[in-house]
Amino acid sequence: MDNNFVKENTLKDEESFISMEALAGLILVGASVLAMIMANSPWNDHYQEFLQLPFSIQLGDYGLAKPLLLWINDGLMAVFFFMVGLELKRELLEGQLSRPADILLPAIGAIGGMLVPAAIYASVNWQDAVALKGWAIPAATDIAFALGILALLGPRVPLSLKIFLSSLAIIDDIGAILIIAFFYTAKISMSALIIAAVCLFILYLVNRAGVESKSIYLFIGLVMWVALLKSGVHATLAGVLLAFFIPMYATDGSSPLKSLEHDLHTAVAFFILPVFAFANAGLPLADIGVEQLLHPVPLGIALGLFVGKQLGIFGLCFVAVKSGLAKLPKGMNLWSLYGTACLCGVGFTMSLFVGSLAFEETGVNLLFDERLGIILGSLLSGVLGFVILRKNLKST
Repeated sequence: MDNNFVKENTLKDEESFISMEALAGLILVGASVLAMIMANSPWNDHYQEFLQLPFSIQLGDYGLAKPLLLWINDGLMAVFFFMVGLELKRELLEGQLSRPADILLPAIGAIGGMLVPAAIYASVNWQDAVALKGWAIPAATDIAFALGILALLGPRVPLSLKIFLSSLAIIDDIGAILIIAFFYTAKISMSALIIAAVCLFILYLVNRAGVESKSIYLFIGLVMWVALLKSGVHATLAGVLLAFFIPMYATDGSSPLKSLEHDLHTAVAFFILPVFAFANAGLPLADIGVEQLLHPVPLGIALGLFVGKQLGIFGLCFVAVKSGLAKLPKGMNLWSLYGTACLCGVGFTMSLFVGSLAFEETGVNLLFDERLGIILGSLLSGVLGFVILRKNLKST
């Protein structure tokens, strides 16, 4: 196949992905604002009761019973991570992550953007073992929100900047997946984990046998999700693991992986993530004062997102560019790089998710503090990044 044709189609896919993520970011803002309104209105009790509504699935003696909030965080977010896995596999095989020269600078930025925020949070909460569990909360970047803010700047934003930001956020997602897998697991059930491992082995055999039916992969993936849910390893990882066994190409030239990604992208962007934001972003503001703002948990998160992200991403990228290790993408300069680094401090969806994992098993109510820090740090980062890019890109 003509390489130019492949590159042209890949570029179109990237532009389509960026456009959808940008629109999804704006819808996320709306869902988050609605959650804040509900949490600070006379309907707050109904809002909380709705999230705690019990829901169960029973088959004989086996069943799953969870409040609606956990079905959203464990179930719907598994679909989100499945799509992230599909996206990662596609990008590694033929997209942004398949070109070593293009991936170096975003990869360097992503590493700095995870390490420095985590270090800042840890330094603020070092004396509190329970609070220290939230060290990874400010390490995440919300690609949909960040691209949504970029969309407000219109056509002045070069495609190279959008691709740099999305590449960095995708690598950031890989880091978040690894963090969840290794650091946020509950007590392990070996029997359930063995079932999940068997499912993984079956997926490998099915893939090696050249099976192209998506329904077979999805059924095995569902069994693996239930097993992981019972194992203590977070169930959302089932989505990522399943994605890497979906065939990239079928014998007729079609792509089962791209087909699934296309089918899921709209549902994830315009339903799953807004529902997650609505369920998790509701923050009562009535009792917030200086004492709450300066509590180590929200302070560490806010500083990690607002200060740590821009220092880690811009600092490491600046060193890489000045040393000749990497080059700035065409159409970008150091000011637009700095503005992009600030935008990466918008951690919202992934930060909320990691926060729920960090504190849900502690028995200590730190979720309020976590949401306060995420909203504050993300808001400051988004505003500063927007202002810097608006001023810089206006003259380019």
